[in-house]
Amino acid sequence: MTTKIYVGNLSYNLSNDQLGELFSQYGEVLSARIIMDRDTGRSKGFGFVEMSTSSEAEEAIEGLNGVSSDGRNLKVNAAEDKAPKQKSFAKRW
Repeated sequence: MTTKIYVGNLSYNLSNDQLGELFSQYGEVLSARIIMDRDTGRSKGFGFVEMSTSSEAEEAIEGLNGVSSDGRNLKVNAAEDKAPKQKSFAKRW
């Protein structure tokens, strides 16, 4: 299993540090990052957490999936690898 975790349905008020603190009860958090909208600078409501071991990641997923945080039920699961973008050979005018 991977050590990278997807976290959805986040409160728009949550910071990266608060996200890391939430997961730190399950082990060492290597990184915690909320994805921001580049135009508005506002949270998109999801993020990623990377734990130091896969067993810690599994515990965090089991322990936090569906838990209420700031009035929202978190959706927590293993992050999937991003599919590579396909190159388009069509001419762009």
